[in-house]
Amino acid sequence: MPFLSENDRRSLLALARRAIAEAVSLEKPPGSIPRNGIFAEKYGVFVTLYIRGRLRGCIGVVEPFEPLGEAIMRCAAGAALQDPRFSAVRAEEVAGLQIEISLLSPLEPLAPENVEIGRHGLLIVQGGKRGLLLPQVAVEHKLGREQFFEETCRKAGLSAKAWQEAQTEIMGFTCEVFAEGSCGAV
Repeated sequence: MPFLSENDRRSLLALARRAIAEAVSLEKPPGSIPRNGIFAEKYGVFVTLYIRGRLRGCIGVVEPFEPLGEAIMRCAAGAALQDPRFSAVRAEEVAGLQIEISLLSPLEPLAPENVEIGRHGLLIVQGGKRGLLLPQVAVEHKLGREQFFEETCRKAGLSAKAWQEAQTEIMGFTCEVFAEGSCGAV
């Protein structure tokens, strides 16, 4: 997965912030979406919102079905208004939000013994249930490999040990992660 330029990162973050501000204010539907350069590329993407270092919302798409500009606008607005774990972001909170974007590499089957904490994110699928955790989640919560699998299974609504079952698919991915105020890659 190629690393983005500083300018591309700033542009994507600015687009996410604009989408949040427009969605929260309800003044108008999202404005025009850039459709050239990085905005036209297709990646899985998650937009994560924090206030004072605490999670405030996170919404994403795993499969890259739409141009990145559209996906970021939709995910940013969704993280602000539709994450079922949180109440909708209020207009007075928008200025205090820190936005983090995670661009996902393509999903690939990954053997449990090959998962590297901090490098790989996980998607666990069994039947119609799916759970995904980004690579930075394992680091932030100081999870070991087995705990990372167990938490991803729980997120899918499966038993903690479902990752060991033959019918469970384990997919891995890496991310390029960048946020307002600091740019870096995971």
